[in-house]
Amino acid sequence: MPTAIVTGASRGLGLALADALAERGWRLVIDARDEAALEQAAARLADRTEVVALAGDVADPWHRTALVEAAAPAIDLLVNNASSLGPSPLPPLSEYPLDQLEHVYRTNAVAPLALVQVALPRLAEGARIVNVTSDAAVEAYAGWGGYGSSKAALEQLSAVLGVEHPELRVYSVDPGDMNTQMQQDAFPGEDVSDRLPPEASVPGLLALIEGDLPSGRYMARVLAEAPA
Repeated sequence: MPTAIVTGASRGLGLALADALAERGWRLVIDARDEAALEQAAARLADRTEVVALAGDVADPWHRTALVEAAAPAIDLLVNNASSLGPSPLPPLSEYPLDQLEHVYRTNAVAPLALVQVALPRLAEGARIVNVTSDAAVEAYAGWGGYGSSKAALEQLSAVLGVEHPELRVYSVDPGDMNTQMQQDAFPGEDVSDRLPPEASVPGLLALIEGDLPSGRYMARVLAEAPA
């Protein structure tokens, strides 16, 4: 039974991916900051696979170590999905509170790398690291400077890790706009129901996890539409 760590798995894309992995017989170690929501997610997954749920913040060193220890002895997949949007409504960079910008960077860029560092000795040969990113990492959208630049940093970290560790597959993947709580928080008061559900991005993620594509940056929806 292969083992995966999936962060931010209490809802949205993280939960949708955990659902798909459970169906495929993966053992799961999942986390989220909301303990009640995480417990509900774990109960939903537990009837299909072994699941360990640890509530906590990926920016916490102790929590990162606990995730890796729970996944022992070997980790086949690490999905860095947990993210922080930052303040809402999204402020322009000229008014961005710097303490909140530091928090966004700690959660979206520093914490994923730190988790990789802790997990590296336990990663199985050929293991996959999937870092969930955004089109805001490569496109300039007003208001998205904090979140987008943190994801740009994550993409560069992913690219360098892929070069430094050719024995692994290191992916940064843009899932596309999704009908999630984060998307609603980014656009308070607006109707985001026209976005596709997170489940629409899962086939693209599975193409990376189950295939043999080289390390690099990918768009989940494009992968999902590619011929088999």
